[in-house]
Amino acid sequence: MVASSYPRYHGDSVGSFMEPIAQGIAARGHDVHLVAPWHPKWARAKVEGGVHFHLFRYAPFAQLNVFGYAEGMRGDVRLRASAMAAAPLAMLAGWFKSLRVAQKKRATIIHAHWVIPGGVIGAAAAGSLPLVISLHGSDVFVAERHYIARQAARAAFRRAVAITACSEDLRSRAVSIGADASRATVIPYGVDSDAFKPDVEQRARGRQHLGIADEVPLVVAVGRLVKKKGFEYLIEAASLLKPEFPALRVLIAGTGDLDRSLRAHAAGAGDAVTFLGDVPHHTVPALLAAADVAVAPSVHDDAGNVDGLPNTVMETMASATPLVTTAAGGIAAVARQGETARLVPERDPVALAAAIGDLLRHPALGAALGSRARELVCREHSWGRVAKDFEAIYERSV
Repeated sequence: MVASSYPRYHGDSVGSFMEPIAQGIAARGHDVHLVAPWHPKWARAKVEGGVHFHLFRYAPFAQLNVFGYAEGMRGDVRLRASAMAAAPLAMLAGWFKSLRVAQKKRATIIHAHWVIPGGVIGAAAAGSLPLVISLHGSDVFVAERHYIARQAARAAFRRAVAITACSEDLRSRAVSIGADASRATVIPYGVDSDAFKPDVEQRARGRQHLGIADEVPLVVAVGRLVKKKGFEYLIEAASLLKPEFPALRVLIAGTGDLDRSLRAHAAGAGDAVTFLGDVPHHTVPALLAAADVAVAPSVHDDAGNVDGLPNTVMETMASATPLVTTAAGGIAAVARQGETARLVPERDPVALAAAIGDLLRHPALGAALGSRARELVCREHSWGRVAKDFEAIYERSV
């Protein structure tokens, strides 16, 4: 595997979906070696969960360690100048490391994540090996917006025997920039339904840890603080809800380039909105269990970027916590209006507030939505199913 992100330590939220993908494939008996850029926060053993790690160094100066790990883009809207400066060195180092690992370990397939840069690195290193490319969101956005990246993505797509995307939206956008439709398929992310589940005791522990009484209305949102997450609209919705729910608490967990501006925006909502900062991923189940409503207000940002399928959507559904979200990206494939979630238009704080308020007023309605949501993801969206789907692609490709 070639990737530009992977959880750098236990609890890291960056690239969190990569861990169950890689470990799930290893659990099915495959020898998995993952090549990724070195990062100063990397704190993993050489082998974990059956996945062997091979890191490549590329930056002669510490300030150029901005390749991968969600650090190459400012607010997920535009590439950082430092990332563009580091890219040639990183691509070369990634190619050399991938080639050496593939040769030394006698690889039978290369699975590259994010067409930019993983797919390009994988295509250069694959030689005669079959190449599978998986798309995750911002990689396609970069290819859509930058001519050189688009040409590189097209070359990688031509080399790939199979292309996967976490949503149909992402798949169709990849096809529009050059991916072969007959080789492209959708494999949605999975969820750990044993970790994310309805749990009365976990709800009580979560509320106690947060210092929030059981009767206080609690709304939770989890994600990076970037434009495509749409958190400014949740903040505006909180202001609209405050008169009816004076004790309302809205907790936003995550970090990102918009941290300062979002906190300033939240000042208008009084004490309703609290930013939790970086929250270890293993604590998110308790956070979602503690919530009365979880919100994923995803949008197409001003530059056109959008999530593929946010982890928090699947995790909320597995937790059976009532979900309010939008149809942005691939969300509507699993979050179905009136059945497993409440869907509202993008960038509409009034509709967002109305949906949240309705679920707070009618907990039985929310409980029914949550129960159906958990049933759906447990039946159709386990990480074991994801690993099996990738295995089937490997078998067709070799």
